[in-house]
Amino acid sequence: MNPQVLVTLTVPPSIEESVVDWLLQFDDHAGFTSHKANGHSSRLEGLNLAEQVAGSKEQIRFQMHIASTDLPRFMDTLRKDFIDAGLHYWVTPLIEVGRI
Repeated sequence: MNPQVLVTLTVPPSIEESVVDWLLQFDDHAGFTSHKANGHSSRLEGLNLAEQVAGSKEQIRFQMHIASTDLPRFMDTLRKDFIDAGLHYWVTPLIEVGRI
């Protein structure tokens, strides 16, 4: 079995539906999870005044696991389709994936 990785994306709420549609069309994973998240940072660029006062920015967080061999194509396509969209990501290896 191919080793799996966990891909986490945080995106602005303004592109949430576009990312949902994009992920649903990506054919190499079995689904994803999304939820609202608050992004915190000491950097203020890109934050409006209310976000600066609150100290956080509303984001949508997506997580999905995919085969590590599919990661390069996934990331290349994501970068091409969401260039300069304010999307942040990280990828972590998974020790085990399954259903109970």
